[in-house]
Amino acid sequence: MKLQILFILILSAITMQGQIIYPTDFKSEANIKVYVTEFKSESDLVVYKTNFKSEISPNDGIWYFTTFKSEAKKNIYFTKFKSEADLIVYFTSFKSESGWRNQKKQHLLD
Repeated sequence: MKLQILFILILSAITMQGQIIYPTDFKSEANIKVYVTEFKSESDLVVYKTNFKSEISPNDGIWYFTTFKSEAKKNIYFTKFKSEADLIVYFTSFKSESGWRNQKKQHLLD
């Protein structure tokens, strides 16, 4: 019984570390300014957008977008200009493609 409770707590902690993202309309509220590119080769991070919190894991490019600011791990602002961005992302349709292309920027989502 104690082992089951410990397992559930560990699993919950891992899930809570995942990338729960809140897209804000205000640059001043954002932790990170993000530019979305059409070219995977230009990206720092390849992102797979999931509709299920259970699919997220720590800082691997799988993002769950929430409508609740208080639930988010990071608030992001989508900028129209690449030069304003802290992070350049490419959205993929395939979960297996998600991940970091520029490891130096990984700290932005830790």
